[in-house]
Formats: sequence, structure tokens, C-alpha cells
Amino acid sequence: MDWGDAPTWITAVFAGGAALFAGMTIRSQRQQIDEQRVFIGEQSANLLLERELLRAQADDRRRAQARAIKMSASMGYSDPSGDLPDVWQVTVANRTEEPITDVWVRFGDTYTALTAKRVSERGVPQGSQRSVPMDVIGPDRISRFESARLSEVALENAPPALLFRDAAGVRWRLDQRNVVEEIGDDVTG
Repeated sequence: MDWGDAPTWITAVFAGGAALFAGMTIRSQRQQIDEQRVFIGEQSANLLLERELLRAQADDRRRAQARAIKMSASMGYSDPSGDLPDVWQVTVANRTEEPITDVWVRFGDTYTALTAKRVSERGVPQGSQRSVPMDVIGPDRISRFESARLSEVALENAPPALLFRDAAGVRWRLDQRNVVEEIGDDVTG
């Protein structure tokens, strides 16, 4: 062996070792990067699901009061001796801890409610009159509304709907099947 080439051989071996080490390091880093990409993708998916869950919970909280308002409606008689029903009688129950405001009862496509009789277990006199729309139905209160006299055909074609604002100021519509939907600020909506 020629010892004059020994430094060249040693340099070549170290260079090869360094190249091998660099290649293994790059391969390891690529694996780590790929694993990090998968992890980040999973985390992104988890964050998206959490965001959707938080939005759904916030929406449920926002809708909670509106869903707790109940309305029952029946056809009734403006004159007890009448032989055919000629008015809608609507009872609205606010069984929440917050008031509802700007309360309308809509009959068909018009606002024909003439009177609102308010009844309560908490000190509001039975049958006291309130104007329509009512400014407020307080917490744990019941109000009764009655339509104007309608013909039999008009009565059947004018089912009631309740329009109100919840404590957060959101406007809602509740139909006689107690289906609640958010509506805009247009009172005719």
C-alpha cells in the first residue's frame, strides 16, 4: 500500500460517510415532514369539527328562547250564541326567564289582530287589554290574542303565526305547528 495515497483514501472514506449520513438525515427529515403534514392535517380536521360544534352550540343557545315560546290556536266564537266559528283564538306562552318584545299575531297574510288579552299567574289582572303589537310578554307569562271576525272561508285560510323579538333582539316567526324560524326585521315577513 502506498501511504502517499492514504490521506486521499481517508478523505474519500470520510466524504462517503458524510454523504451517507447526509442522505440518511435528509431521508429522516422527509419522514418527519411527512408525519408533521399528516399531523397538521388531522389537527386541521379536528379544529374544523370543533369550530362546527361551537357554532352549533352557539346557534342552539341563540335559538333556545325562541324554541321555548309556545303558541296554541283554535277557532272560536266572537258571540257565544254563534253557530259557526268566526275568530281565531291564540294563546302565547312565554315560559322562559326573559321577556319577548314587539309581539304580533298574524292571521293569514294580514295583521288583523284587534285585541290582546293578557292572563297571568303573577299579578296581571285577568282580561286586561293590551294594544297590538304588544310591547312585551314578560317571563313566565301567557297572553291571549283574538283575530277580527272572519268568514268561514277566511278563517280556514288565515292560520295564525306569531312574530316576536327574543331578549337578544333577534326577530322570529312561530307558526301554529310551533315551527320557529328566524326572520328579518320586516314586520310583514
